[in-house]
Amino acid sequence: MNDTNRRWYLAERPTGEPDAESFELREDDVPEITAGELLVRVTYLSVDPYMRGRMRDRKSYAEPWDVGDVLKGRIVGEVIESNSEQYDEGDFVTGEGTWAEYSVLDADDVVPADPEVADLPAYLGVLGMPGRTAYFGLLDVGEPQPGDTVVVSGAAGAVGSVVGQIAKLNGCRVIGFAGSDEKTRWLTEDLGFDAAVNYKETDDYRSALDSVAPDGVDVYFDNVGGPITDAVFTKLNLDARVAVCGQIAYYNDETVPTGPRKLPMLIAPRAKVQGLLVSDYATRFGKANEQLATWVANGEITHRETTVEGLENAPDAFLGLFSGDNIGKQVVRVAE
Repeated sequence: MNDTNRRWYLAERPTGEPDAESFELREDDVPEITAGELLVRVTYLSVDPYMRGRMRDRKSYAEPWDVGDVLKGRIVGEVIESNSEQYDEGDFVTGEGTWAEYSVLDADDVVPADPEVADLPAYLGVLGMPGRTAYFGLLDVGEPQPGDTVVVSGAAGAVGSVVGQIAKLNGCRVIGFAGSDEKTRWLTEDLGFDAAVNYKETDDYRSALDSVAPDGVDVYFDNVGGPITDAVFTKLNLDARVAVCGQIAYYNDETVPTGPRKLPMLIAPRAKVQGLLVSDYATRFGKANEQLATWVANGEITHRETTVEGLENAPDAFLGLFSGDNIGKQVVRVAE
């Protein structure tokens, strides 16, 4: 174990899109643990779009960071020291840690990460928060029925890629929006989506939907917002369900553009629009984890991670989310 611990701090609150000046890497002492805590050497660190909201000075569904705070996020790693009977040195666990080489976690707040079940990065993606978000967001909010047409924006990301596959397992026709030909090929050739649209190759999303979803849209899983969502709202079928998971198109905007008024599009189809936070389903995480692990083990759900090497490159990995660098889950490898 090293004598020092590199950690990333919030250096300033960004205006618009963050840049390197928003982050500061410091070298601190390795923290000591108290009763019930674990010292975990971070193997992989998760970066996620919601973290942009924590860099603002106003509260959203996640508590904002203060300037000078250590940045926090989901990690998976090896227990180096244990002050709990629940875990031993050498165990792998996942939980809410810090952008650091070593994190202190409460033993009650972590779950095991078994390398025999899946590679460790999967516990930050399909077997972690994004997978559970897809599971509950689609099944509880979207309520897919066999034969439904399901449209997913941000379909090649950590959440959207799992949403589409669960929809296929439920007998749906699945359409994905993604930002490159490589991503759309991955969706259709590897994940089994019925069709995919490269949104960067067209400005007419309504016509694109007419082509790939001629019978309209029964379920829309929205990770993006913006003009794609505007177009989908015009294609909603009777009793359509819209699950609003994210709005990454606006995360770096200081003000949200008004745009076309789309609420009238909900009246005729009597559509339901519902926002979702995966934390609301915490009492059912165990069931979701078990089902997702079964699907992965059986090969019914495929997952992919985009790995950025080195803790020093964590800010670049985070910023890459907003330019669409990742396919699947974006993670940072901190240690072997």
